[in-house]
Amino acid sequence: MNSLTKVLEHRDFIVISKPSGLNFHSEDGELGVVERARQQFECELWPVHRLDKLTSGLLILATNKAAAAHFQELFSQGLINKYYLALASAKPKKKQGLVKGDMQKGRNGSWLLARSQDNPAITQFFSYSLAPQRRLFLLKPHTGRTHQLRVAMKSVGAPILGDKRYSGEDFLRGCLHAYALDFDWQGEQIQLASAAELFECEGLSEQLTVLSEPWQVSFPKLKG
Repeated sequence: MNSLTKVLEHRDFIVISKPSGLNFHSEDGELGVVERARQQFECELWPVHRLDKLTSGLLILATNKAAAAHFQELFSQGLINKYYLALASAKPKKKQGLVKGDMQKGRNGSWLLARSQDNPAITQFFSYSLAPQRRLFLLKPHTGRTHQLRVAMKSVGAPILGDKRYSGEDFLRGCLHAYALDFDWQGEQIQLASAAELFECEGLSEQLTVLSEPWQVSFPKLKG
């Protein structure tokens, strides 16, 4: 069992880097990332958000029940800014913008983006050309729906590499990475970006120098 990387240790939580291909929960006799973290770091931990098996990157685990409850409140109020990186082979319909719509269940565990706006999933993005047939996306979700970013990428005509469920091309792994977090924790500003476990691509390291602090990227203000 490979060791997990601890990116940040705080009195109330830790942030670890989850590898792509590792389940969130234990399943079919294989330990999930939360239980692995409990065993490796020898402490009780409470998950406060989740990442898909396909997704790598930053994952917050609370170290006490009070912190877990406070995180749930912050997430429900949209006060934790999350930034993801994704890699696609296709050029999107637009280089930057907003994806907004209700999520509907499709077949076999997949989800669909609807035109209705009753309780929409909301994602902003910028995209950057890296190499021939390789484009990097910086994604900022404002909601936390299941498969939200994967569906958003497909909806703009640029499914994530390795995400076969949503029409992505075959690749060594799923190219979606939880890259950065930005939030206020009881008066302490937490800003963290990590490329540990990130997919590899020509031109990526150069682009990351520009995106080293994604919370500084000027996303347009949402209306309403």
